[in-house]
Amino acid sequence: MSVESGRDRARRAPERDERRVERRAPGGGSSRAATQAELTRLVEPLAAAQGLELEELDVKPAGRRRLVRIVVDADGGVSLDAVASLNQAVSIAFDDADVMGTAPYVLEVTSPGVDRPLTEPRHWRRATGRLVRAPLTDGGQIEGRVVAADDEAVVLEVSGRRRRFGHGELGRGRVQVEFRRTDDEGGGRAGSDDELADPGADEAGN
Repeated sequence: MSVESGRDRARRAPERDERRVERRAPGGGSSRAATQAELTRLVEPLAAAQGLELEELDVKPAGRRRLVRIVVDADGGVSLDAVASLNQAVSIAFDDADVMGTAPYVLEVTSPGVDRPLTEPRHWRRATGRLVRAPLTDGGQIEGRVVAADDEAVVLEVSGRRRRFGHGELGRGRVQVEFRRTDDEGGGRAGSDDELADPGADEAGN
C-alpha cells in the first residue's frame, strides 16, 4: 500500500508499506556522502519520536530526480500509520532545513522487506519466531527457527533441538519464506532470557 503526491504518479504500488512524496533536491554541490550524513542527522530523532529506528538512508539518481529512501524498523513491526507520520515529519523537516535544494526528488519511507539480511543483534531479535538460514563462520550453514536473541547470542530451534550461537559464529542470516505454518508449532514462541544464558540447555556449534 502506498501514497505518492507530486506531478508524477507511481505506475504500480510498492510491495511493502511505504509513503512517497515529491519535493525538490539539489542539482549539485555537496557530495552524496555529505548529503546522506546531513539527512541522517535530521531523520534519526524524527524516527525515534515515532518509536522507530533508522535502519538505512540512501540517496540515488532516479531519472531526472533523486530518490531519498528511508528504511525504518521497530520491535513488533512497523505500522502504516507510523510510516505515514514519519513521512510527513521528514518532509517538513527537509523543507524547513532547506537541505534538498531546488532539484526534484522523491521521498520514500518504508519498512524492511523479508529479504533484508540479519546482520545486527536487533535484526535477529526482531526475527524471533521466523525460520532463518545463515552461514557458520567455521564452515557450513544452519537453518532453524529463532527462539530468542539478545546482544550476545541467538537461540535457534533446529530439528526439534535448541542450539545457542554467538553472533560471531553466524554470518548474514536470511529469513526463509514459509507458505504454510500452523500456530501451534513450538518454535514460534519467543524464548526467555534463561534460554539465552543457560549453556547447559544449548548446543553451541554442535
